[in-house]
Amino acid sequence: MGGSERTTVEQRWVLGLTSIGSVVVALDVLVVAAALTTIRHDLDASVEQLEWTMNAYSLSFAMLMLTAAALGDRWGRRRTYAAGLALFCVASVGCALSTSTAALIAARTVQGVGAAVVMPLAVGLLGAAFPPERRGWAIGVFSGLTGLAVLSGPMIGGAVTEGLAWQWIFWINVPVCAVAIPLVLRRIPESTGPVRRLDPAGAVLSTLAVLGIVWGVVRGAGAGWGSREVIGSFAFGGLLMLGFLAWQRRAPQPMVPPAFFRSRAFSAGNAAGFLLTAALFGAVFFLAQFMQVAFGSGPLLAGLRLLPWTATLFLVAPIAGRLVDRIGERPLVVTGLTLQAAGMFWISRTDAGTVHYAELVAPLVIAGCGVSMAMPATQSAAVGALPPQAVGIASGIYSMMRQLGGVVGVAVLSAVFTAAGGYAAFAAGCSRALLAGGVLSLLGALAGLGIAVRREAAQREPVAQEVG
Repeated sequence: MGGSERTTVEQRWVLGLTSIGSVVVALDVLVVAAALTTIRHDLDASVEQLEWTMNAYSLSFAMLMLTAAALGDRWGRRRTYAAGLALFCVASVGCALSTSTAALIAARTVQGVGAAVVMPLAVGLLGAAFPPERRGWAIGVFSGLTGLAVLSGPMIGGAVTEGLAWQWIFWINVPVCAVAIPLVLRRIPESTGPVRRLDPAGAVLSTLAVLGIVWGVVRGAGAGWGSREVIGSFAFGGLLMLGFLAWQRRAPQPMVPPAFFRSRAFSAGNAAGFLLTAALFGAVFFLAQFMQVAFGSGPLLAGLRLLPWTATLFLVAPIAGRLVDRIGERPLVVTGLTLQAAGMFWISRTDAGTVHYAELVAPLVIAGCGVSMAMPATQSAAVGALPPQAVGIASGIYSMMRQLGGVVGVAVLSAVFTAAGGYAAFAAGCSRALLAGGVLSLLGALAGLGIAVRREAAQREPVAQEVG
């Protein structure tokens, strides 16, 4: 309250317009989840094609964020932010007009490029508009609205799909962006940041490496794990990943500075965040469909039935954020991811043919409380492990790792689902997929054990001199 009372009219415009951009791109991360069953029937889509409708967006979103932030600092944050909104708007039109899964996936890829520009530039504009004593309040409002958008995605997507058509989950972006873009250019002051040397080679190598590995996972069940396509894809991705790591050691200003990973807390926090999001996105992908297949729910009711899981963020995450300062990140990360695993294991043991929805409420709440505990703690561990001058790039790396986790999680759970029979044996496949989500959560809990009980200044020393 007090923060808003001291905010100027210009700062309110900046907060409002950056939040609008953040909300529309965050909403589109999971907005298609409740519409997947409808899209599958309308476009005759396979499980592979459905997962690419989510992964194409998340992959381009993840891999281009750091490059977009550097370009914005160089060319002007306001101008670049407006360009990102325009690209996102045009791509949304492409998604809505798609009459095939190939066209939808291509448009979702371009949408992700626009999102990769919008999100980091929104944070940069906020940082430039608010002084340090009010920046925390502004970013808190911004982050809260962004989190609300991510969690509301399945419910809003379901409501729009059922009330209008699945195409309208993309059409609604168009008037929002069309109104926001001229206001951004008129109401937000231009700002630039320190000019950083770009690392296009790092961006290309990392993107192709991840694409190769994910392609192998996606195609494994369909083409055969021993097929030339899958083995070649894994080999291609692995070699490019080695090339990326070698390049990062030589690059003058690497996209992902290897020195950062000398901090155990930074490495463990990023690993836990990656696995947390992998399990979360993969489970949302299947649970939204499970609610429609098992209970005959429409898209809207399917989204509403996920609320015991998603709504816990608003109750638990603020408490977890305060507890981080008192007890440290490790207990929250380990306990939270263990609870998420327990909830997913519980749901995986239910029979889709006989289960009643009331039986799922308790495991959904348990899993939701777990992710709500772990999410703020993993970010705190990763970003807080480095010196203050590295916070910006550390936050960007963490955001990138989280989005990549979502890509890998959807791919892995889909591969398990397909191997268990796919849509021809939906109940068995969904059960196995959620079991895999629980395993990913437990791996995240193990990664969280690497976070130190207390962050000491000495932990920051190895990387302090290498942050430019």
